[in-house]
Amino acid sequence: MTTHAHAGHTDHAATAAEPAHGDHLNHAAHGTPTDNHDHGRHAVAEQATHAHAGHAAGHAGHDAGSPGGLQITQDGYTLDLDTTIAEPGRIDFRFRILGPDGAAVTDFDTIHDRELHLIVARRELTGFWHVHPQREADGTWAIQLELPEAGAYRVFTDIAPRALGRTITIGADLAIAGHYAPQPVPAVARVTEVDGYEVTVDGELRTEGDLLTLTVRKNGEPVTDLQPYLAAFGHLVILRAGDLAYVHVHPNGEPGDGVTPSGPEITFHTAVPGPGTYRLFLDFEHDDAVRTAAFTLTTAPQHAPAHNHHQ
Repeated sequence: MTTHAHAGHTDHAATAAEPAHGDHLNHAAHGTPTDNHDHGRHAVAEQATHAHAGHAAGHAGHDAGSPGGLQITQDGYTLDLDTTIAEPGRIDFRFRILGPDGAAVTDFDTIHDRELHLIVARRELTGFWHVHPQREADGTWAIQLELPEAGAYRVFTDIAPRALGRTITIGADLAIAGHYAPQPVPAVARVTEVDGYEVTVDGELRTEGDLLTLTVRKNGEPVTDLQPYLAAFGHLVILRAGDLAYVHVHPNGEPGDGVTPSGPEITFHTAVPGPGTYRLFLDFEHDDAVRTAAFTLTTAPQHAPAHNHHQ
């Protein structure tokens, strides 16, 4: 299996673009795992939520009202970290997925070209990394993570154990030792810039679901030749401020289906687990580099239910 690191982006700084292929080290200012043979790695700091809607019927397979990533154990599967406290800098991050029998799981179904998607986010949602570790023969997953700043982090794993037959997301806390000053969640904004690209988001976050449209432009011109990244034109991770309830959404349509355009618009049907403030992270690939655009949105009121009126 290949190792992929699409590293996070730090708040109040443009997200660095990284080559979409090859092995690269992350920018010093951003935490990034090493990437061996996968699409580029890329630093982004923010927050994320998990609802894999749109492209598939649901990436996490969570029941309605049950947010992903809040539990370390689900359906008998446990995220077992080698360490929960580390020093700032590069760390050899290793973990296992333990099955109902307590043994490390080695048999997974593929989810968008990978057996496991690892998301790392700072608790205050000012740091975000999307990476793909390598699985060793004994079921241990390993990747080099570059986390230079002290603080509280949450790690999420999107997995589909073959014996379970569906996708789940389980999460665990990770602390990077040292003094740190918590930061506020970035202000609400529907437009962001990253590496010369302007990305806008239209639509509302609603618990009952709604359509989000993200539009990518470069130098004021629509980008109409987005490249497939992990079998989609975009990946959207949403995290709720306060508890980091997690939603991972893939877009409507697929590259090569003869219907879905390669930009500038990427559409996602997205449902969030409840009211609150959310940080959205869009991964997209263009000119052989993966970039992450980040936004902060709050939920919109629920639509009023329709009533039949009788004369």
